[in-house]
Amino acid sequence: MTAISPREARRCYNAHHPVHAAYYFAPEHDDAFAGLGLEPGPMAYLAGRAAPFGAVGAGVVTAAFHNFHPDLVARHLPRAWDVTSPAAVLETRLRITDAYLTRLLGREALASREMAEAAELALRAAGGCGRPGRPLYSANADLPVPEAPHLALWHAATLLREHRGDGHVVALTAAGLDGIEALVSHTATGTNWRPAYLQSARGWSPDEWAAARQRLVERGILDAEGELTGQGAELRRAVEAETDRLDLAPYERLGAEGTRRLTELAGAFSKAVLAGGGLPLRDIGKR
Repeated sequence: MTAISPREARRCYNAHHPVHAAYYFAPEHDDAFAGLGLEPGPMAYLAGRAAPFGAVGAGVVTAAFHNFHPDLVARHLPRAWDVTSPAAVLETRLRITDAYLTRLLGREALASREMAEAAELALRAAGGCGRPGRPLYSANADLPVPEAPHLALWHAATLLREHRGDGHVVALTAAGLDGIEALVSHTATGTNWRPAYLQSARGWSPDEWAAARQRLVERGILDAEGELTGQGAELRRAVEAETDRLDLAPYERLGAEGTRRLTELAGAFSKAVLAGGGLPLRDIGKR
């Protein structure tokens, strides 16, 4: 393995992540899952992301997803498995992905040598991920790799996203931030994600959000206006640094040259995804 810096690893992650993340915002997402009987919004999201676990209930998903209100999860799981099956959801995920990548990238890009190379590199990187303490990564790693290169790239990007996310939950927990405190402090960093959107989308009431904010004020993480204090900014910086440290293994497996090449290739595909509106960054939190 070749030494690689956390900055290079995160740059590569940021390059391939939009290919995965556009799945959640694609119009094909809710439409396809509605065909299975799943309600749009939280039910479709929760079932789609939790399907690799099998027909599990709310407890497993609440623990793995970290920042969703337990009552929101319990409202939709395991009820979703009364109307469809994890196997049907997993097949539908790939149909959704095929549809939005075809729409955003075009068939020529999907059939290109660059797509095949990007998929190979991303899968090689994902092979460096560890399973212990990584429930979402491990569940997805049990799934077969799709044959089509663009679907293989999405599968690999999903593995890498869930691997990083699992590590992020470890870092947040070690920092003493529960699910709602993680959301409140994250929105205070100036992210595109708006407090009102995350509060609603994750199932937290205004009173619960206000109580979490007050706890963070009392800990010196937020000031009275809800902005990060110096201590709070350092805490969030430390969480991201620990997340980076815990996410180095796949990119060390790929090596410096491979990581740079995956950054280049996936970055070009992600640029096209973003240019096509695949990730509505400016609108996040406004709907």
